[in-house]
Amino acid sequence: MLTRRQLLRVSAAGSVVATRAPHLLAAQYDLIIKGGRVLDPSQRVDRVADVAIRAGKIAAIQPNIPPYTAAEIIDASGKLVTPGLIDIHAHIADRELTPAHCLSTGVTSLVDAGSRGAENVDKLLKTAQNAPNRVRILLNISGRGLADGATELLDIEKANVPAARRAVERSRDWIVGIKARLSRSAAGEHDLEAVRRARQVADPLKIPIMVHVGDTASPLPEILALLRRGDIVTHMYAPAPHGMLDDNGRVLPQVLEARHRGILFDFGNGRTAHWTWDVAERAMQQGFLPDTISSDITGAGLTDQVLNLPNVMSKFLLLGMPVDQVIARVTSNAAQAIPEYKSYGTLRIGAAADVAVFELKEGNFEFADNYGNKRTGRRKLFPYAVVMGGKKVA
Repeated sequence: MLTRRQLLRVSAAGSVVATRAPHLLAAQYDLIIKGGRVLDPSQRVDRVADVAIRAGKIAAIQPNIPPYTAAEIIDASGKLVTPGLIDIHAHIADRELTPAHCLSTGVTSLVDAGSRGAENVDKLLKTAQNAPNRVRILLNISGRGLADGATELLDIEKANVPAARRAVERSRDWIVGIKARLSRSAAGEHDLEAVRRARQVADPLKIPIMVHVGDTASPLPEILALLRRGDIVTHMYAPAPHGMLDDNGRVLPQVLEARHRGILFDFGNGRTAHWTWDVAERAMQQGFLPDTISSDITGAGLTDQVLNLPNVMSKFLLLGMPVDQVIARVTSNAAQAIPEYKSYGTLRIGAAADVAVFELKEGNFEFADNYGNKRTGRRKLFPYAVVMGGKKVA
């Protein structure tokens, strides 16, 4: 980052980089991100431009803003400049994974998706309230969430509807939805009952449900039938049994109908039995792309398969998704998926100045699905700089 003083220095050739005229020295902007390829799907912006920030808000997007008008400069030449990323499925209750680490990778807003339930959410609430980035919570319908291991709904009586509703009501500014993990290992034969109980909590409070699918006891269409507009299916590319594809590899008609009804489908990388290259490719070839791309990152995921959200995004570059569409799924689309984030994921004038800058490097990069199948991609996103609320934080 360059300061105004550095920009005003005379070059070695004796030319003045920026004028010292007193009437020009009052900084019009706090920060300018200069010369990057600005990608903002919320406005269909894709062009080389400067992004100017003032008082924590986006103030201008235009080419060649004079550098002397800013107190600080980030040189983004040859880089991608995007809204701050929104990860709608992470697990920061794991002490090895901190909100600050997520922020360093460009994630200015995130959602902890079901780490804790009504009986033990208080510590997670404090983590969210003290985080350097924006953190909200999906409350696990099971009382202690993942704290007792990943089998939280095998005893369905742990899904206490009145307790969950009280927990949300006490902390409605922070708890923005309900999570139900429905795989056979987590819920056994209780998957549909778990959704019904989640529905009993969510509907009166007008909040969404996120359901974790893949290897469920019940077929996916029966689960989808219990969901409503705005609910989220995560791990959408989970393989059989009871995945989104029929025996011929076609997307189930009930899945298409669910999307038509306003059900959202989230990728959710994670580490165990959540997706394969084959399912992702088959669905995408039929035009069934994710509404959102999330990491499902945990402490273990920092070094295995997930690594960070930009790494997960890069897998979709390998799968042939254009970079602007990838960015949409972690910015504007993600903002629409979480009502409390609807004002974020954009570089509109007046919006909160949450900005991520990435290097899109060319080379040979190895990526893996959840079954250890590796593929080599030619492009990968690397975090370069992060701005949160108008301040450079990474």
